[in-house]
Amino acid sequence: MDFPVTSVIKDSYERFPRQMRVAARWLVDHPTEVALLSMREQARRARVPPATLMRLAKRLGFDGFDELKEVFANNLREQPENSRGRAKELRGHRVIEGDSVLICDTVKALHGHLNRFAQPPAIAALSAAADLVVGARQTFCIGRRSSFPVAYLMHYVASLLGSPTILIDGIGGASNDALRSVGPGDAVLVVTVSPYTRFTVQAAEFAVSRGAKVVALTDSDLSPIAKLSEVVIRVWTERPSFINTMTPAFVAVECLLDLVAARRGDCALQALAVNEGHLAEFDTYVM
Repeated sequence: MDFPVTSVIKDSYERFPRQMRVAARWLVDHPTEVALLSMREQARRARVPPATLMRLAKRLGFDGFDELKEVFANNLREQPENSRGRAKELRGHRVIEGDSVLICDTVKALHGHLNRFAQPPAIAALSAAADLVVGARQTFCIGRRSSFPVAYLMHYVASLLGSPTILIDGIGGASNDALRSVGPGDAVLVVTVSPYTRFTVQAAEFAVSRGAKVVALTDSDLSPIAKLSEVVIRVWTERPSFINTMTPAFVAVECLLDLVAARRGDCALQALAVNEGHLAEFDTYVM
């Protein structure tokens, strides 16, 4: 949800003090909640003092936070019905007894996250990323810690489709070595969510300096990887637990791979046939 206030925040983000950047990111990443929740509740969720939200509002030229909140509320009223439906759902949250609350709330959160991939901004980002990957000389896939399985999935399936990919896996401490060949005409898929690993940011900076184009799979338009990227695929990681979810990131990659397969057409089918023959030679599967 991008509108004038969020654009101003993004343009000024790097000049904010550290704690104010945390508050600014909350506003940009949670526009519906900004419109509906109290300042104190927003401060609690953003993990900043309420006074920080007040200072941020004044930094943006408002008399107070309520005035800033009203801008977000007005923008929400102008959104399509599905956005308003999510807002009503937020207001009408029911508390369920027992263990079911954990399961139901998690499934509910994931359902909301995944539905966003069917919206025009996400579709446009995924389509642009697929064009970059298909047109690239080679695609480097980078992810660390919980992001690594997502990067691996991209590398593994894209390779089956005949799309030349290189996985930056860091075996033997040789992560940097794999980037020696990166250059113009290459794409680099970087998967990173908060807290962002230093290597992924450094790798993206290096790739860009060599003329490669970065596709960021990340959780915020204000993440350190987003400003380096040609395409940003936004994923959501929050759920009602202290453990963040990587499910939306996996779904984003699966959608991206579907688009890559469709664009490669017969070439993808031929690559899959060759791979199946190779697996059969080694009697890989039980059935």
